[in-house]
Amino acid sequence: MNSTLRTGTALLALMSVAACTAINQPRNLEPVAVGNGYQAQYREPKRDIREQTFLRSEEINRLKCRPLIGGAEGNGSKFGGLASASLRGERLSRNDLIDIRVAEDDTFSGDYVVSRDGTLNLPYLRPIRAQGRLVRDVEADLAAQLVKNGFYDASPRISVRVADFASVTVGVSGAVFEPKAVEIGGIAGDQVDSRRQEALGASTEARNLSAALRATGGVRPDADISAIQLRRGSKVYTLDMRGVFEGQNAVDVMLLTGDEINVPSRGCFQDDLMRPSPISPPGVTLFLSNLTQPATGNAPSAIGREVREIPYGTRYMQAVIDTNCVGGARATSANRSAVLFSRNPVTKVSVVIERGIENMLRRADRDDYDPYLLPGDSIACYDSTITNIGEIGRVLGLVAR
Repeated sequence: MNSTLRTGTALLALMSVAACTAINQPRNLEPVAVGNGYQAQYREPKRDIREQTFLRSEEINRLKCRPLIGGAEGNGSKFGGLASASLRGERLSRNDLIDIRVAEDDTFSGDYVVSRDGTLNLPYLRPIRAQGRLVRDVEADLAAQLVKNGFYDASPRISVRVADFASVTVGVSGAVFEPKAVEIGGIAGDQVDSRRQEALGASTEARNLSAALRATGGVRPDADISAIQLRRGSKVYTLDMRGVFEGQNAVDVMLLTGDEINVPSRGCFQDDLMRPSPISPPGVTLFLSNLTQPATGNAPSAIGREVREIPYGTRYMQAVIDTNCVGGARATSANRSAVLFSRNPVTKVSVVIERGIENMLRRADRDDYDPYLLPGDSIACYDSTITNIGEIGRVLGLVAR
């Protein structure tokens, strides 16, 4: 057999193998192709340009929404306002370091820690309740006890100040990405600002409700942030945190050890929540694979670069570009595709979405089919048919390396 015949036969074999490289579209349990997945943006793009519609995905998502528990947009919640007012201020919790000074008296002056049962224990006095109270309430109780027990005829000058706020452990459930009990607040010993502590001041921002929500992955896009519930002991408070997305001074109360937070769900994907905020996920860790050839080990595959941090609110096509799946020689790269692996955070069912990259780039209605990325998502890039034929040629030994 001459070389020309051998080459022709090999090319026929190459084309035959190339035809076998086509893969079926991913199958999903959820009806994502028709818009009934977690995001309407998962649905299949229309093939006929005459059927193209624009910016309908947000409307499709909204049709599934249950009414806001806290009332219509912009109206706020009367009960939420009352709850935030009753919880306002720097409230003490277990293990807080308290500086107490009684004028011209060394017996009662000193540093004290709020005990496990939520009280302050001073010598010769009954325990003073501190958990959940303001320092001025503790001052009033201390003054009353000093007079009642005969140490003073009239209330002395008293100063009760927080020298250091301890961390607190709270439980967070409902429509957050990682519902669990978390420890928030507190400052590591090597990060303490001694000048601030000597000035009897400590920041409480790390013990706020927003800090707890971010520590549990942030609120999900289906969250009803108009009615976040805070259970403290036997009382339940309802807080409206829509202000964080409206450029207003948001309700953000200080938490105590033992608090329980529940974020209700509206049962729908809300595009308006897909942007950075104090209660959103801090970002998205994106897992990716765009290797043309499977690697023989971690070092050749640059495994350390297969995870990237992208801003919350990033869309599929933005991530595809960020992961270098777009561009190159037009003749060999025009038919690339990318696959998005995601998981419905409500049903816990996985979905796989494949899109032709060049097709998405050139569609006028691309935003209707461009999903938002969620924490834990992954992206894989596939090369064009021509590139695949080149790879097969190398396997058969027809293409020079």
